[in-house]
Amino acid sequence: MILIKPRLYTYRRCPYAIRSRMALHQANIDYESIEISLKDKSSEFLALSPKGTVPVLVDVNGEVIEESLEIMLWALNQNDPACWLLNDENISRKLIDENDLNFKKNLDRYKYADRFPEHSKEHYRSQCEIFLNLLNDKLQTNHYLMAERITFADVAIFPFIRQFALVDEDWFLNSKYQELKKWLNDFKNTEMFQEVMKKN
Repeated sequence: MILIKPRLYTYRRCPYAIRSRMALHQANIDYESIEISLKDKSSEFLALSPKGTVPVLVDVNGEVIEESLEIMLWALNQNDPACWLLNDENISRKLIDENDLNFKKNLDRYKYADRFPEHSKEHYRSQCEIFLNLLNDKLQTNHYLMAERITFADVAIFPFIRQFALVDEDWFLNSKYQELKKWLNDFKNTEMFQEVMKKN
């Protein structure tokens, strides 16, 4: 498959897809966006990526990239105007791994607590708070998670904190996480986020 420009199979509200689109936007890469119906995935999409999850990027040479962090790196390695990748890679990756592995698991249980009746919604939220406390503490030192400027880690983690906040907005707005709330709100108000969340 040879394409004129990269093609991104995406889902508007998926946090993995959001962070991929933010990196592509930041890198100023023109791409074709194809919104996937999670309930009715096309045969074309499944042929490219049998695992059937978004995002999936097909570059102009037909190479398929199936993981959101790899899509982010692919984009930023071509053009990284604000130097998102210039931070301590080991610390950054450790934080992202904590988000992607432990926090995301607890977030899914918090969001869909009725599917996980072993514990209460409040229990799953308290498990999420372990990570929220870590982030809030980091933001007391810097404006962003790794530095005084946006880095790769901020963009990789932001969509998941946004998803957490939406589960119970009143609780989050009244929570103790003042620095995290400001960080989240600042990101939501960026032109970058507004642009990547536009409906096709």
